[in-house]
Amino acid sequence: MAEAEHFYGELLGLPLNPNSPDDDWLEFEAGNVTLAVMTPHTHEYEFTPLPPGALALRVADVADAKAKLEAAGVEVNDMWDSGKCQGAGVRDPSGNPILLHRRYAPYPDGTTP
Repeated sequence: MAEAEHFYGELLGLPLNPNSPDDDWLEFEAGNVTLAVMTPHTHEYEFTPLPPGALALRVADVADAKAKLEAAGVEVNDMWDSGKCQGAGVRDPSGNPILLHRRYAPYPDGTTP
């Protein structure tokens, strides 16, 4: 869990909720979303694994986030630009895929991210 706390808290800058249930269940705040990182086998209740997918985390600057992670020894995929957003893929310490993402184009209704 120390690796997860370092990755999500220190490298990605997500605030750790001080009221996280215990040392095997950390909660990080990302706006109105809570990212829970846990060790399922240490809890009484049963967890059903989810199919592979990626969690997209919005960052202010993909290149800066990529550079910070790489400086810490984290392998980050090449950046891409779709014409509406930029991104780069990375895996957290447990191997879960994470998409670092920044949309710069307005949404269809004209609002901006």
